[in-house]
Amino acid sequence: MDAQGRGRAEDFDPADQWVLNPDTGEYELRLSTSAPQSAVPGPRPATVGAARAPGAARGRTAQASAPAPERPVPAPRRRRGAPQEPPPGRRGRRRPAKKSKAKRILAWTGGTLAFVVLGTAAAGYFYLEHLNDNIQSSPDDGASTGGFQKDKAINILLIGTDKRTGAGNEGYGDSGSVGHADTTILLHVSKDRSNATALSIPRDLIVDVPDCPTTQEDGTKKVIPGSTGVRFNTSLGQDGRTPSCTMRTVTELTGVTPDNFMVADFNAVKTLTSAVGGVEVCLAKDIDDPDSHLKLSAGTHTIEGEEALAFVRTRHSVGFGGDLSRIQIQQQFLSALMRKLKSNDTLTSPSKMVKLAEAGTEALTVDSKLDSIGKLKDLGLELGKLNTKNLTFTTVPVVDNPAEKVKATVVLKEGPAEQVFAMIRDDVSFTEVKQKEKKEAAEVAARLKGTKSEPADIRVRVMNGGAPDGSAQKELLFLQNEAGVTKSENAGDAPADIAKTTLEYAPDQAEQARALAEILGLSGAAMKPGESVTNAQGMPTMTLTLGKDFKGAGVKLNARSGQTPEGVEKSTADKVQCAK
Repeated sequence: MDAQGRGRAEDFDPADQWVLNPDTGEYELRLSTSAPQSAVPGPRPATVGAARAPGAARGRTAQASAPAPERPVPAPRRRRGAPQEPPPGRRGRRRPAKKSKAKRILAWTGGTLAFVVLGTAAAGYFYLEHLNDNIQSSPDDGASTGGFQKDKAINILLIGTDKRTGAGNEGYGDSGSVGHADTTILLHVSKDRSNATALSIPRDLIVDVPDCPTTQEDGTKKVIPGSTGVRFNTSLGQDGRTPSCTMRTVTELTGVTPDNFMVADFNAVKTLTSAVGGVEVCLAKDIDDPDSHLKLSAGTHTIEGEEALAFVRTRHSVGFGGDLSRIQIQQQFLSALMRKLKSNDTLTSPSKMVKLAEAGTEALTVDSKLDSIGKLKDLGLELGKLNTKNLTFTTVPVVDNPAEKVKATVVLKEGPAEQVFAMIRDDVSFTEVKQKEKKEAAEVAARLKGTKSEPADIRVRVMNGGAPDGSAQKELLFLQNEAGVTKSENAGDAPADIAKTTLEYAPDQAEQARALAEILGLSGAAMKPGESVTNAQGMPTMTLTLGKDFKGAGVKLNARSGQTPEGVEKSTADKVQCAK
């Protein structure tokens, strides 16, 4: 137990726990200030948390460990500035050089809070195993991929619950909440670590929650029946659902299977913002919200603790006053928190890094595939490779639920939503990043340049050449009902399956081809000049053949780095924004 654990935190500087190991030349964490510290550390005890009573470790089975060997009393500490006396029989060692900037760990934040755990996990690189005792875990129940891998894209599900546990939180909203998925972000980090997308999922989005095999507290398994047409936030807490149920719901919704999950509650916001000394936020107008208890004037403010929690919970005083407006203010807060975490003021402060690691590991619950400081450290190092200017915050495209007279829930905006999901599944960035693939040849790209016909003048027949059954009819309905291409028809199955969707057209149909390519997001390579055919009315027409790359009706096929689906708002973590 350290000084804080004995109630002497007011006289304790976490940085004082670091001592130089003369054998390794590295600084190490001294876990007990009451035990004498030797000039040469003795053998490491089998379990760092052995001082705990049996069963006292949070979220873990207590393990017996051999008592640590007695250590010799160290020489008195020298005065600041006095020459160092080398231990008997040893030659003096030079203080190790500071690590280069390239070695610094990029701190992260998220979930309305689980993001920050990634930063504190990186800080955990310097820690001993005692931090493991802080971490609580929950089974993934087979809903994950089995855990992130260093050579693949990473998908982490970050969940902020509305459970009112902890001192001072009972006054917020529903004090009896079982802990629903109040704030949920699917964090996708590209395979090459050049970019990332943080996709917010509205809590009031109508979804289908699938059946969920769940591990009970006694270790037995129970399948919790699914629900259709319910709010997304009921995927956690409702009917005893665990985070693995939320993970399954996200997979059902997006087609993306998360590698891991992290869950944080209200206390995470308070402790983490205090650990970094506050976060600077900006308001475009005065806010006085009695529900979230936030009262701030327009302009910039540095907030932490209770005030930070009030900021991320406010919604009636910003935007349209609903949950979607609250998502925007949370994304702005997380961007500001990330900028603070990666600043030199934080990264070069041992005491702040210690506080972050302690607060971060206390603040979250992770899945059973991510339940050690070593695994969190590895994840933090992977995420630390990212430049914040290429981290995009966006939200699942939605519209008001047409089935409701009084609007309280939302449903997917089908075309843009599926395109957003497809970009994440295909590892496509929402920001401009350097492309590794070769550019299309000039003559191929030129096929897209020039005047375009009006949609009503486009004649095209649609064939299925390897897409899922029914795709040709679905694409036809999109063209006729949403794109205005009324002179289109379903021509059934193509003679053979193809890998890539193509559009065949005659030279005099080039204007129609360019217009249709723009609607469908076809690349120049997908456009195949050739001869015209006739449609059912005997009129000349183009042929659109849907290949195995077809992603769904209305989903553009050539999503590229930096492109955003129409109507989808985004922001990047490096930009300062003011809540409106």
